[in-house]
Amino acid sequence: MKKTLDHIGVAVRNIEDTIQFYENVLGATLIDRYRSDAKGVESEIAIMEVEGARTELLAPTNNVTSPIARFIKQKGKGVHHIAYRVNNLDAAMKELEQLGIRVLQDSLRINKHGRRLIYLNPADTEGTIVEYCDYPDLS
Repeated sequence: MKKTLDHIGVAVRNIEDTIQFYENVLGATLIDRYRSDAKGVESEIAIMEVEGARTELLAPTNNVTSPIARFIKQKGKGVHHIAYRVNNLDAAMKELEQLGIRVLQDSLRINKHGRRLIYLNPADTEGTIVEYCDYPDLS
């Protein structure tokens, strides 16, 4: 199955300062900014774009339950995940299963932009958090 880079997720402590850096230094455009209080997300998200390449800035909104807060405590701020777009998320998950790659079932969701996503188990990806996603409404 074809996979293309969709975005890179970056864990940040201060989203305001990071947006300013992306805009002033990298020439990025703020595409969207929103807050998700959904269980297992609990983050403020800013989508930045530089010449068609997207980065999602992720700041924890709950320092106890947010996975971004846990990530920052364990590994510090920086690249959190790499997301790959697939044509069909359901077919991609079946392919992963056949390859013996586990997914984190509780991470399966649809975000506010209609992107369906799931995270692969980092134990099966050499420690990198990998997201697979599709955009069924755009197909």
